[in-house]
Amino acid sequence: MQSSTHRIEPIAGSSSLQRIFYCVAALAVLSLGLAAAGRFLGHGISLGGHTEDTTLQEIVIGNTVLALPANMIRFDRQRRGGVAERVDIYLHWPDMQGYRPEFIQDFNGSGPEKRLLFVTFEPRAISQDMSDRYGPIYSTLTDGPGVKGPAGLTIQTLQTESGFVNEELIVSPQRAGKAPFVARCLDIETSRNNLASCQRDIFVGEDLQLTYRFPREMLNDWQQIDLQMQAFAQAHIKGLK
Repeated sequence: MQSSTHRIEPIAGSSSLQRIFYCVAALAVLSLGLAAAGRFLGHGISLGGHTEDTTLQEIVIGNTVLALPANMIRFDRQRRGGVAERVDIYLHWPDMQGYRPEFIQDFNGSGPEKRLLFVTFEPRAISQDMSDRYGPIYSTLTDGPGVKGPAGLTIQTLQTESGFVNEELIVSPQRAGKAPFVARCLDIETSRNNLASCQRDIFVGEDLQLTYRFPREMLNDWQQIDLQMQAFAQAHIKGLK
């Protein structure tokens, strides 16, 4: 996601407001790291270095073992088993497959449509995933109730002083027994030249955070994508099948 250096105004008052301030500050720091990835993904770059090798690699992150085919793993240095701090993968949508020669245009960012999901597995850095952060944090950083978006979603503008530059908050309606779908997206104009302008994170396994990035053009399919990501994690975390 794209962002400038984040500046957050001090919040005075009750201890609950102070806790919100500290959470926002932590999110802003996290967003700085994600900004570099957003810029990298955003300019029609070639994603060379693909492999057709489907050998399963067992990657240990924290207390969790992931079994991933090599052709799903983005970077050559990560295509090996063992202990790792994180692993970055890319998936062709909607089939959720790794690199194959027939997908080369999509994997190189030169196809007629944006068809890639970028996924990171890493240890949980905060105590709440994106859905749970909406009420105490993100909802306090928006300007007004928002406007109608695709497929029942609401698009809310993030306040300029929140530090999330050129970004909007995407929220689903309340769903009985389910947390809301919440994602951050670059605005429409900024998204045009970005391969993956929306991001969402969910908790999976015992102690992992899964962050996935997807094109804003896929917001119509948000329910399918979210279910696919949860199913993908369950299928590739050893012991959860």
